[in-house]
Amino acid sequence: MSCDISRGRLEPCKDSVGGLNAVYFVNKGDLGAITYDVTDTDVIDAVAGTPSAYKFDIKGASTYTENITSSRENGTTTFEQVLELQLTKLTKEDHKTVKLLAFGSPTILVEDNNGNVFVAGLEHGLDVSGGTIVSGASMGDMSGYTLTFSGMEKAPANFLGDTISAVGFTVTEGV
Repeated sequence: MSCDISRGRLEPCKDSVGGLNAVYFVNKGDLGAITYDVTDTDVIDAVAGTPSAYKFDIKGASTYTENITSSRENGTTTFEQVLELQLTKLTKEDHKTVKLLAFGSPTILVEDNNGNVFVAGLEHGLDVSGGTIVSGASMGDMSGYTLTFSGMEKAPANFLGDTISAVGFTVTEGV
């Protein structure tokens, strides 16, 4: 049966940390052909062309979660990918970018604080499903954007096998 597992798992060392370091937005339709690792199809080794990946540095309250839903009755399993971003400081340039993100369905590369990079929304993209533009009430409150991206995929987000640039993306950093 193709659903049988073929390995166990030992208790890992306590050398992992939580949190996200950065996210990279790739416009829908810009992702070319994908080359997967020959022995592990959960790993992406290369992308065709040199699609642009727009980097956003993030710290603090941003999270990435995958919710797995399986139904024995329906014979289905889906993976809901949810990225919650907190982007501090309101600017007119960011305002335009947030609007375009809300209108689009980008693929998002999510880099965690362990150096892992996940490709979320690989087939269907992620949509902004909620968010806020806030000024805060007092001087110590956050002024900025909160955005929730969500999408549904047939498989969990793939890992990148190397750095974002080495896999084939052209990274554009902020100004």
